[in-house]
Amino acid sequence: MSTSTLPHTTSVSAAAPLHVPAPAEKPGFWRAPFATATFRELGYVLTSLPVAIAGFTCAVTMFSLGAGLLVTVLGLPVLAAALAAARGLGGAERRRARTGLGLAVAGPGAFDGPREAGRWAGFRARLADGAGWRALLFQVVMFPWRVLSFVLAVTFFVVGWVVALFPTYSWVFHRYVGWPGYRVYDFTSGGERHAYYVTSPAQIAAVSLIGLVILFLTPKLVRALTNVDRAAVRALLG
Repeated sequence: MSTSTLPHTTSVSAAAPLHVPAPAEKPGFWRAPFATATFRELGYVLTSLPVAIAGFTCAVTMFSLGAGLLVTVLGLPVLAAALAAARGLGGAERRRARTGLGLAVAGPGAFDGPREAGRWAGFRARLADGAGWRALLFQVVMFPWRVLSFVLAVTFFVVGWVVALFPTYSWVFHRYVGWPGYRVYDFTSGGERHAYYVTSPAQIAAVSLIGLVILFLTPKLVRALTNVDRAAVRALLG
């Protein structure tokens, strides 16, 4: 009697590892205003505003509509759709953080479907999805922060470069505007005129120095602003 033994084959299904980007570059203080990493983070801040507007509008509109319709049979599916949309937006935010901030955050577990059959069971299961609620909260709380981040980043970046480069265009005010130099203020009070113009080379150099200080502090500000985004992505979208 012969027996044949077939080789035992084990099938292992391994999840694809999360792609972790290279550590975010942290350029030195003197190189930071001109470094690629700074402009990448600045681009993230700038693009975050329209993304935040869209996400906030979607989240608040659908949640308000669903909550208002809970007295009818329509409220449940609308809220379920809001949470499903929030999950999708959360995935997009994680991808933005990966490319713009060098932050790799694993997504939450897959949505745990209903244990019972039926469409309404699916809606109720969606409402029990904690990851969906956290993603919805992310869209709401990050909207005002991203508006503030956009204003601060653009203001510092533009003012820094404009003021730092003042010596290159200071002659325009004398030649084309008719001022002796850049006018800081010019007003009359009590019959006496008060005016101050930036005219001398020392004054022009001082103005440029102020701009350089702002310019070199801008990367620090942008990094601080994006660190809040990093913390929010980790806490609410992971």
